[in-house]
Amino acid sequence: MGEEEKTGELKQLFVYEHDASRLELFIRIVYSFVILLVLAVYGLIAEICMVIQWFVILILGRRSEGLSNFIKGYLEYYVHVIGYVYWMTDDRPGIFPEPVEIYEKR
Repeated sequence: MGEEEKTGELKQLFVYEHDASRLELFIRIVYSFVILLVLAVYGLIAEICMVIQWFVILILGRRSEGLSNFIKGYLEYYVHVIGYVYWMTDDRPGIFPEPVEIYEKR
C-alpha cells in the first residue's frame, strides 16, 4: 500500500520524471499490451452500457446509477493506466481495474 493510499493524499498523475528504467521499458512492451487488451474489452462493455443508458434516459428521463458507475469505472481505469502506457511513469499499475477517484481542480 502506497503512502498516498494510507494518508488519503492526492497524487498528481502526469508529472515529469527525470529517471527512467531501461529494464522497465522492455517489460512495458508486454505489460502495456495486456493492459490495452483489458482496456479494450472494458471499453467495449462500457460502450454497450452507454447505449443502454441512452435508452434509459430517453424512456425514463433519468440515469441508471449502475450503468453510470460502470462507465465511470472505465474512465477512471483509463486515466489511471494511460500515464504508464504513454511512458510518463515507471510506476506499473495493476492489470485489472482498481477503485480510484479522479478530481478536477478549478
